[in-house]
Amino acid sequence: MNFPFPPALRLLRWAVHGIFAVLLAIAVAGVAHEDRPAIAVCGGLLGVLYAAGIVVEGRLPHFGGPTHLLLGRVWLVVVTLSWAGLALASPQFVWLAFPLFFAYLHLLPLPVALPGVVVLTAAAIAASSWHAGGLTAPQAIGPTIGAAAATLMALVYKALYAESEQRRLLIDDLVATRGKLVRVESESARLAERERLAREIHDTLAQGMSSIILLLRAARRDLADQPDEAVLRIAEAEHAAQENLEEARNFVRALAPPALQHFSLTAALRRISDSAVAGTATRVRFEVSGTPVPLSTDYDLALLRIAQGALGNVSRHSEAEHAGLTLTYLEDMIVLDIYDDGRGFDPAQTPTPTVGTGYGLRAMRDRAIALGGNLTVESAPGEGTAVAAMLPLPVAEEAGR
Repeated sequence: MNFPFPPALRLLRWAVHGIFAVLLAIAVAGVAHEDRPAIAVCGGLLGVLYAAGIVVEGRLPHFGGPTHLLLGRVWLVVVTLSWAGLALASPQFVWLAFPLFFAYLHLLPLPVALPGVVVLTAAAIAASSWHAGGLTAPQAIGPTIGAAAATLMALVYKALYAESEQRRLLIDDLVATRGKLVRVESESARLAERERLAREIHDTLAQGMSSIILLLRAARRDLADQPDEAVLRIAEAEHAAQENLEEARNFVRALAPPALQHFSLTAALRRISDSAVAGTATRVRFEVSGTPVPLSTDYDLALLRIAQGALGNVSRHSEAEHAGLTLTYLEDMIVLDIYDDGRGFDPAQTPTPTVGTGYGLRAMRDRAIALGGNLTVESAPGEGTAVAAMLPLPVAEEAGR
């Protein structure tokens, strides 16, 4: 049978059924030995009736439902009447009252089951006394102790069943909650990956395209009056396009950017400080302060992308004459400063489409925060802009990964 009980409770149920079967077999054997075949046959029919109830109960679709309780109580009444008739016919069947105590306490509400057990105990004592021709102490004590033990065991059984049901409901709730958490984590991972891809595209392909556009515009401007300068701009645009193509290929392969594949972080920053503002009047000065230390790929990539994003903003929006890129190594922190003397802006105002998408600063800030750092922006209209990314230095073993 597929009862929603743990093994201990199933064992207890079958122990009760086993006790009934053993006591019934002893009683039937006793009356058969006394040459009372009719009573033995009736005892066998009682066993068939009891077994039929167990089989029907196991096949009910909704255990513990109204149909189960109704059929179980009808079965209990028929079994009780059959037992009463057999107990009056032979004292061998009196002790069958003991497993019936459990059936009463299981199928009936407790306020009804307890009086039923008392009546059943009294009936067992009366039947035993009637066969003996008088009431004796053992005849009264035996069924009373049996009723008390059965009641105590049934109450323990009910408590265990209630605890088992609460545990099952808790497990179901935990499983449902875990499923929700898995879905939430999956959605969060999807959004985080989409955000990461957006940052990568903005800081690589979009920045590269902007540099190419600026170089080609400068070449077109110089084509008539300064053809040599125009050819130089076209060559720079071709080089930038080649690097952008390599960025796109590595982006698809999820590899490190080419600037970090062949150069150190300082060399890569020096290269982009020259190429990011190519085709503009801005001149960039790159400096390194402190003693460089090896960093993990995550740090190198974040600093490179922040520098690319900030210098891209300088080339597109600042109209600055001078800009600076400074990488400073402190004892417990690395600081990247990008500043310019351009037209500046109000950081408190939301950028408009004519100024930019507003995504660059947010992407740079997200990169810094992802490594436990922060990014600050200081600017005012007509007073230039300063961007500072501060990242805590990783411990030695993390930096060497």
